[in-house]
Amino acid sequence: MVRTGLSALLIIGTWATAGLTQASAADPSTTASEAPASAGLLAAMQKDLGLTKTQAEARLTAEKSATALQSTARKAAGASFGGAWFDAGSGKLTVAVTDDESARSVRATGAQTRLVTHTARQLDAAKARIDALTAPRGVSSWHVDPQANSIVVNVVAPERDDNDVRAFLAKARQTGPVTVRQTAQAPRTFAAGTVGGDPFYTGNVRCSIGFSVHGGFVTAGHCGRAGQEVRGWDGSGIGNIQGSSFPDNDYAWVNVGSGWWTVPVVLGWGTVSDQLVRGSNEAPIGASICRSGSTSHWHCGNVLAKNETVNYSEGAVHQMTKTSVCAEPGDSGGSFISGDQAQGVTSGGWGNCSGGGETWHQPINEILNRYGLTLHTA
Repeated sequence: MVRTGLSALLIIGTWATAGLTQASAADPSTTASEAPASAGLLAAMQKDLGLTKTQAEARLTAEKSATALQSTARKAAGASFGGAWFDAGSGKLTVAVTDDESARSVRATGAQTRLVTHTARQLDAAKARIDALTAPRGVSSWHVDPQANSIVVNVVAPERDDNDVRAFLAKARQTGPVTVRQTAQAPRTFAAGTVGGDPFYTGNVRCSIGFSVHGGFVTAGHCGRAGQEVRGWDGSGIGNIQGSSFPDNDYAWVNVGSGWWTVPVVLGWGTVSDQLVRGSNEAPIGASICRSGSTSHWHCGNVLAKNETVNYSEGAVHQMTKTSVCAEPGDSGGSFISGDQAQGVTSGGWGNCSGGGETWHQPINEILNRYGLTLHTA
């Protein structure tokens, strides 16, 4: 298949157009089955999570049930709700609650429970007070951890004894229960200078496309400013950035024109099968999640935390989801997907796909709500 035949096609994921046939472009059903995940996504889970195919399929089925149960279980917990996560060992949703009566109500929904001291509302309020502080560079991020029932503050290991870091931690501890953990490196965004491959470009910045929406696609905000022209892998114009926010948030959306169009697919880059996108139900903490990007392609891991504030050198970004998935420069903006459900667009992280690391994504539903967009689904 020649490149010129693909210049009119935008696909999610990083949307490298290579490897997609004309038939699959016209009919996404030819690229994936009705199963919760393509063979390629299952293969990536096996490689990155150390699972067999049977275990990967069973985990996706259990995660889908846990995702569907979240809302009901939270309502059953009421004011006692302390957060929730997927327990990979039991294959069930676990809900933290502060009293026995609420625990019984939650267990009646089919979820497991754990008794804790602090409610999610109390922890969220404490985190909001930490958000109001100015963090030094040695503080990587912070989030509410329902399993620890506290706010976890991540400190870059070489900076743990820095006076500014110690002063920040002292103020943070005044807001509520705080647990301090160490991370190997400071977070950074994953944009890159212009190189070859299947990217999109704004100026000399290369990023990855996230998800199709009706009329365009979403990506990371640090990839460009509102009004900037966006070019495809072949240098032809795709459209313009219609809205962008970074820091504070890290999201943007681009309109599509000039003969380009969108399909609800995360591309597999010729190494795994393409994955259809069927919705955007948010996976719980502990669930498996995979990422597609124009540099490192497919990699998988687990959801580690939600609503984390990430302290980039450009400024803090809020309401991020942390994962154990690796990423590299150029992967920014690419798609995070759990099963067949869109999760978010790649923002940044630390490490790489040779030695490992952690990566954050901006949740997709927040982006859709912010700009009034509709996800393109199969």
